[in-house]
Order: sequence, then structure tokens, then C-alpha cells
Amino acid sequence: MAAADHSLSTPLLPQPSDHQPHVILDVHDPQQSPSPVAFQPLDETRQNPFAFIGANQDYEVPESRTVDPFRNQTPNIEGFYEWVKIVICLPVAAVRLILFGLCLTVGYVATRLALQGWKDKQNPMPKWRCRLMWVTRFSARAILFSFGYHWIKRRGKPAPREIAPIVVSNHVSYIDPIFFFYELFPTIVSSESHDSMPFVGTIIRAMQVIYVDRFSRSSRKLAVNEIKRKASSNRFPRLLLFPEGTTTSGRALISFQLGAFIPGFTVQPVVVRYPHVHFDQSWGNITLAKLMFRMFTQFHNFMEVEYLPLVSPLENRKENAMHFSQSTGHAIARALNVVQTSHSYGDVMLFSKAAELKQENPSLYMVEMAWVETTLHLRALEAVEFLETFLPMNPDPSGHVEFHDFLRVMKLKPCSLSEKMFEFIDVQKTGKVGFKQFLLGSAHVLKQPLFWHACELGFTKIERDGKNYILKPEFQDAVSLAIPNLNHDEGHSLFSLFDLDKDGRVSKADFVSCLRKNPLLIALFAPIILQKNPSAADPDLVQEVV
Repeated sequence: MAAADHSLSTPLLPQPSDHQPHVILDVHDPQQSPSPVAFQPLDETRQNPFAFIGANQDYEVPESRTVDPFRNQTPNIEGFYEWVKIVICLPVAAVRLILFGLCLTVGYVATRLALQGWKDKQNPMPKWRCRLMWVTRFSARAILFSFGYHWIKRRGKPAPREIAPIVVSNHVSYIDPIFFFYELFPTIVSSESHDSMPFVGTIIRAMQVIYVDRFSRSSRKLAVNEIKRKASSNRFPRLLLFPEGTTTSGRALISFQLGAFIPGFTVQPVVVRYPHVHFDQSWGNITLAKLMFRMFTQFHNFMEVEYLPLVSPLENRKENAMHFSQSTGHAIARALNVVQTSHSYGDVMLFSKAAELKQENPSLYMVEMAWVETTLHLRALEAVEFLETFLPMNPDPSGHVEFHDFLRVMKLKPCSLSEKMFEFIDVQKTGKVGFKQFLLGSAHVLKQPLFWHACELGFTKIERDGKNYILKPEFQDAVSLAIPNLNHDEGHSLFSLFDLDKDGRVSKADFVSCLRKNPLLIALFAPIILQKNPSAADPDLVQEVV
């Protein structure tokens, strides 16, 4: 919960008064000119153990939404009607499976022939090869028929490619791209991993796919440039993008990635619906094999496709791509009559990790990662690492952990400092914290401008004799300033947490890596970082001003 006059966008470092003592650090980076940074004095950390690096205790923790945009509503076969229908449709399912295999084979062979000898992939596919791909396109329609989509209801029409070179759609099932392949034969943007998939890899290569690694900034930039290049030329097919970046249940619209909107071309939004009563066709928490089996054993599966009015970017507007994506998202959400959330593929990663680690309700660990990434600049992979730290705390069925479990995993003893650390992330003051609180509290500390300076200075002050590593006695002496009466076993347990390579000493890499994974532990080193002893550090690094 945030105070009315504070947010993550407001300055976190208050300006010191003329009479207030403070510490000035001049950090010399060979790549940058030195810039002074100021730690808050230790006497201001009585209630907030992270105030010395500028971490405001009133950071924002939004309420968690109850909607799960990825959950399939019918992951299991339930009800007498469904079992009877499946039994009746089993012979039909066998015929459909044969038809599916036959159509897939014919389409694959036709695609291989169309690709045979084609080397110039930077230019559009020659017309005779495109005509041969019609065999694959009709095979795709027959595959949809085999899955029970005997007819597909359409509303509206695709705009001419010259007017709207980019089509964007919500993404519910693997059926979506099969339909669009038949209907539009577009160029798509796809994960590099799909290239190695049997059959699929060959077919998407014929669509002159644009590959992207969603975790690589350079790959995303290259993909945007390629989208712009192909969208600007009418010789290429139109482009199809699913800006959500993953499949959803269709009952919510999650955050959009900006790749379709940065080039600045007019887009045509399309909505795909799968009306149902007994069988949810969305590809959520259900395996592909089970989803295909359920499709094969339905009398008919319903699908609706609606082409919406075109959306164009506004001229001379700041952050145009973001506003462009929001306008398009609002149009799709209105047509679907669903809410928009800030979930992203990062939430799928968190869900998958929680499921992998046998959590009873993996949905509890989704945090609307698009908001987290935008506000705290925390990557999805970093969030997964924090989840790996949180889950060993043994969350209860509601996904919350108590103080003693927090201490056990963080290798801390009950004391005034550890209580303050827990209270810092327990923003609702219930005595328990959920993953969202733990993540946002940890990220709030990690992303402070002074955090990395504190790590550097902490290591410098603890390490003695210029040997570039910390021994256990040095480590325990430093921590004892923050946690008095630390016994040998407690000190050894905490030292082992920092000794990542288990070689009996903590290198600078160990020290910084451990604090990156457990940023709340930076509070342990506040006393020694703020210790008024310039001789303990490089005199060129620290200058004390009182």
C-alpha cells in the first residue's frame, strides 16, 4: 500500500539539510566521470533498515487481482454428459486423427516442395512457390475440420494489405495461428525455439517467419526492424502478431508487447472467440495432448473471428507506440467484453515454476509482471529467481509465509533487525507476507541507486589486507555490528549463504551475487558501511563529511 504522497516515481533520496551529517561517496568508474552519492545516517534507520540507501517504506504494492487470465476452466473431464459424448465420439475421433495425420503429411510435403532450392529468404517468396503453398493452406483448413471446426463464423473482412499491413489478434489456442495461416497466409513473429519443431518449423519458414528471442534486447530490436522492413513493402505478405506473447483463457486481455506498434503502421485488430458450454478450448493449464483429445471427442467446436475497424497511430504524440498499443488493446477488450490486466509471459514463467515445485495453487504466485517490469525495471528471469528463494519458506495454502520461515531461509536469528526487515515487506501488517509483497519489497531495495554502491563499499570495508576475499571471522565481525550476540553456528550459517562456491571464503563475486539474489540482506552491513572509519576503506573511494 502506498502513501498518498509517495510512489515509486517520486524521488527516493531526500535532500539533506545544512546541519544534517551525511556520507559522500565518490565512486570512480573508468567508463564514467565520478558522481557523488549520499547514504542516510544510521540514526535514521531505526524503523526502516533500508533507509540508508534511500528505500522508502511507503513503496507501492497493488492489490492482487482475483482473475487468472491463463486458467482453462475444464482441465478435467467432468459430468455424465461429457463422458457419454466422449464414448460416442471415440470412433469419430479415430477417423479425425487419421484425417489430421494425412492433412499434416500432405501440407508438410507441399511446403518442402515450395521451399526446395529457395535461397533468397530476404526477398518475398516467388509467386509460383506461393501458389504451391495453397495446398498447405487447404490442408490447414482440413486440419481445423478434423479438430471439429466444421464451420467458422466470421464478422467483418480483412482490410487490404496496402492499408493495414499488420494484423494483431488476441491469442487463445494453437488453433488461432492455423486459422490465420489458412485465411491470410501472413508472415508471423515467432520464438526461435519453434524452428526446430517437427512439421511446424518447416511450415513457418515458408511464412518467412521473423524469429525473436523474447529475453534478448538485441533480438527484439532486430525483430522490430524486420517488421518495419516487411510492413513497408507491399511485395511481402501482411504481418500477423499476437502482442500478448502467449495464450490466455480468452476471459481477459493481458498486456501487449510493443513490437507490432513501434514501426508505426496502421493495424487491423482481430478478435478470436471460442464459445463453449462443456469444453473450454483455451490452451492454459492443460497439456497439448489432452486438449487435442478433447477436441477430437466433441461433436462440434465453435470458433468466431471478428475483424475490427483499423487503428492508426497518433501523430506527434509522446510515447506513441505505448499509446498506440493501448488504443488497440482497448478496442480488442471492448469487442471481447473482457477486462485488461497487467499480466505477461513473465507470469506464465512464475506459474510454471510454482507448478514445477509442486505448489498447490500456482496462480497465487502471479504478480502482473508487466506492471512490475515497467515500474521497477525487474526482468521476468529475476522474478523467477526471487520465487525460487520464496518457495522454500513453505507458504501456506493461501501463499503466505510467517516470520520464522522467513528467518530460516534467510539464515537469520530473531532480533530487532530481522523483525524490521520482515516488517518492511509486510506492508499489510498481518504478520505474514505473500510472494508479491516479498518480490516488490526485495525489488524496491535492489533497484535503489545506492544499492550497488552499498555492496561495493560493504565488501571493501569487510575485506582486510587487500586479498579480495572475506574470511569467516571478518564476515562474523561485520555482521555482529548489526546482530549482536551472534553465535558461531548462526554466523557459520549466514557465511555459508554468501559462500556460493563453498571454498571457505567469500569473493567479491560471491558477495555481490548473494546480495543480488537476497537484497534484503544488505541491511546486515549498514553499520559497517556507515561506520565513521575512513581508514577501513580506500581513501579515494570514501570521503566523510560531517
